[in-house]
Amino acid sequence: MNRRTLKLEDTNGMILSRFLNKFLYLKLAFYPNGNKSKNVKEHISLYLVLAGANGPQTCWEVYAAFRLFLLDQNNGKYLALQEEQKERCFHGIKLDWGFDQFLSQKDFTDASNGFLVDDACVFGAEVFVRKERSTCKGECLSMIKDAVMYKHVWKIENLSKLDKESYDSETFIAGDQKWKIEFYPEGRDDGKGSHLSIDLALADPTSLSPTSKLYAQFTLRLVDPVYSSRHFEYGAKATWWFSASSPKRGWPKFITLGHFSDKTLGYLENDSTIVEAEVTVLGTASALD
Repeated sequence: MNRRTLKLEDTNGMILSRFLNKFLYLKLAFYPNGNKSKNVKEHISLYLVLAGANGPQTCWEVYAAFRLFLLDQNNGKYLALQEEQKERCFHGIKLDWGFDQFLSQKDFTDASNGFLVDDACVFGAEVFVRKERSTCKGECLSMIKDAVMYKHVWKIENLSKLDKESYDSETFIAGDQKWKIEFYPEGRDDGKGSHLSIDLALADPTSLSPTSKLYAQFTLRLVDPVYSSRHFEYGAKATWWFSASSPKRGWPKFITLGHFSDKTLGYLENDSTIVEAEVTVLGTASALD
């Protein structure tokens, strides 16, 4: 287990610091004004990042549990944050884990809290590496630089007349692949009869070779069918390796049928609802010959 601290003397920009764990590097990434790529506002962001000689193309996987700290310089005590999921996997497509909203900027800059003293702050990281392994011999990973998020909006009408097990949205393009939303009005698998089920799926899985896969981050959500108001929203977010053998991912228990049909919650209006998908293809992988 490694525990390191970092003192930052200037909080005007993103600041990085590295520390060595065996022959791989980890680094802290600090965003004093919030991670704009994650649309973070009024908070500081802090992450633990896998680095090293090969940078984003590293073919190592590191399974680690970690905590990130911020020192109260007035009392010599640390504010510590740890994710609920105790172990995370760092790899070439997902290099960083941490906290988009580590602490509000209001609390961070409040002199009485002691986090920012004389324009300097002190962060720490405690890392326990449980396992490391190389994937170089098995497959080639490629991360997409400046990956773009694509949104698709699907309005489903006449819900009371739907009598099939599932319905598909029109196909849409994200990351040069065709996708679709699968909607199960009466649920599927362990959600059947009690929940609404929604999946994101590759529209044409056969377009991928058997040894290729896509790493995508996606959000599926229900929004107010009175589209202009958007007073109500319910969603779930995930990442997944999509492939010909695993072409879809979603939630059998997305929302209970009772909550979905509750008109006071706004997901169902005039016998219609709106499902939104946001999809970002982060990278690809293919087996080496």
